[in-house]
Amino acid sequence: MANTSDIRKGLCIRYNNDIYKIIEFLHVKPGKGPAFVRTKLKSVTTGKVLDNTFSAGHKIEDVRVETRNYQYLYPEGEVFHFMNTDDYTQIPIQKDAIDTPDLLKEGEVVTIIFNAEDNMPLSVEMPASVILEVTHTEPGVKGNTATNATKPATLETGATVMVPLFINEGDKIKVETEKGTYQERMKE
Repeated sequence: MANTSDIRKGLCIRYNNDIYKIIEFLHVKPGKGPAFVRTKLKSVTTGKVLDNTFSAGHKIEDVRVETRNYQYLYPEGEVFHFMNTDDYTQIPIQKDAIDTPDLLKEGEVVTIIFNAEDNMPLSVEMPASVILEVTHTEPGVKGNTATNATKPATLETGATVMVPLFINEGDKIKVETEKGTYQERMKE
């Protein structure tokens, strides 16, 4: 059993007969009244996100988890197939267990979190950023850069990201996976 002082991003807890992963938290100590922890929890089984507030010192049941590296192989409908990079065993994972499946490129190495008690996969952790090629975007118009103008670009995985006007088809760009936003153009 843990308490609210042990709350951190990525911690898996058992709450309302389900397992949730803490994706955001904020310790709040108001000038008047007791301290509390405001959290954003994501269900690892349904993907549903809910806000919850724990009072200071509240006991929470943490779930012991293990992380392992897996390589993404291929999609098959709503199921994505991954291979363990250590022993080459393969496992299927539902698409909704992945935070940003549209940014997942074949061959990408991800971290999969497993429940240590029953060895069930709980969630898939994407790398902080991925490098993808732009397959389609409209050409930028010269002189149309009064402010931070952007345009939509389709990436090799099928995802659409807003990019600056100077990005062209064939460019490789770095995309932040948490927000699904453009970060920078990669040099060849």
